[in-house]
Amino acid sequence: MPVSKPAATRTGNDLRVAVLADSDTRWKWGALTARRLVPDPHLTGYLLRGRATPTARQLGEVGVRADRLDEVTCAQFLAALRRERYDVVVLALVGGAVQAVLHGVRALWPEPAARPVLVTGYVGVVYEKLADGLLLRHGADLVLANSRHDAARFRAVYEGVGADADAVTETALPFLDGAPHEPAGSRAPTVVFAVQPSVPESRTERAYLLGRAARHARLHPDREVLVKLRSRPGEHTTHLEEQPYQRLAERIPGGLPANCRLVYGNMGAVLDGTDLLVTVSSTAALESLHRGIPTAVLTDLGIREALGNHHFLGSGCLASWDHLDAGLLPQADPGWLQAHGVAPAAEDGAPGEPYAAARAKLHGLLQRAQLPPVAPYYTPATAPGYLPGILARQHLAPDGTPLPGSVRADAPEPRLRRWLRAHLREAARGAYRHGVQRVAPVIRRLGEL
Repeated sequence: MPVSKPAATRTGNDLRVAVLADSDTRWKWGALTARRLVPDPHLTGYLLRGRATPTARQLGEVGVRADRLDEVTCAQFLAALRRERYDVVVLALVGGAVQAVLHGVRALWPEPAARPVLVTGYVGVVYEKLADGLLLRHGADLVLANSRHDAARFRAVYEGVGADADAVTETALPFLDGAPHEPAGSRAPTVVFAVQPSVPESRTERAYLLGRAARHARLHPDREVLVKLRSRPGEHTTHLEEQPYQRLAERIPGGLPANCRLVYGNMGAVLDGTDLLVTVSSTAALESLHRGIPTAVLTDLGIREALGNHHFLGSGCLASWDHLDAGLLPQADPGWLQAHGVAPAAEDGAPGEPYAAARAKLHGLLQRAQLPPVAPYYTPATAPGYLPGILARQHLAPDGTPLPGSVRADAPEPRLRRWLRAHLREAARGAYRHGVQRVAPVIRRLGEL
């Protein structure tokens, strides 16, 4: 039977918000987005079970807490929506998982009802699979765009297929904050190379970039060069990392110079002491630019869509390690910053209001006694050869209902069985990660012989 929530007051600090995320970076985006949209919410977190489910260390590094945090499957999350009263649900997931939840919600509330407001978006730069990712997110009540540039692109995609584009709402990345940059002064200038798990992908290119960072440290012994890592070996984030920089560093002849080291930690805290941010195309560049830190987007490996650095065309930030070795400190173009939602904070440090429109739209939806059924663009009629596979990966039938056996009975599971299940699951993840980072590269190299 469909479940409807009572028509209770849906304003103020009594709003109940749920965030479903599938990685550490998406949890950060989803939880911070929830707090931007709803000041001081009652926040429940759900982590979608999968290869990138964050570890306790990763969650601690993100530093965003929830009132409760559970690990679930998609079907279990939909079951939780039946039991709990949530006013807002933020879907911080890959596109296919978003689409599955949207169809699952439609199955729960096939008629107008007091269902949750559904919010989704992107955790950073959208440089690939624009149409695919957007159409998989269509059907949410709010599809957040991180800039004016992205909002225009999103609407064009939806309008291009004849889909409703009203859900597209311009905002900004929720973690663009922190104090404006101050020059090093008496301290040693700090250069941060922000690496990415999958860009570039090959061992040769990743070893090259790490070697250039080490070379920059040797050429500038007065500087601190930090290689900011996303995860420890064996952990996964949004993307797979087959060639961890930690292992590449072990192979550098003579090791890293004394003024070059690998670091972890919250990106915002690292940027507090950064005087030059270097990356290929990481979202860290947007955080750095927002704070007025000189930021270099590397061209050493070319300007290619596969790398994502083409997103920064016209920014004034494209540079090579040769340029940086010679002392270049790139200056970003103000017009590009405005268009891409990363304009630096005002001189007095006062933040802007990039979420004002989203909050107003959310408020209007919360005032309605009932919301219409979710209406994704993809249906059994528009994508009969695509949609069923997307839903099946999350153990949902073509109509959005959970497949038999995907949700266990409500009776509490014995403690020993629950403990064994959790440890077996973690062991399976460890075996998968070992296969990705150790076995797969060896098999590929053997195949090239």
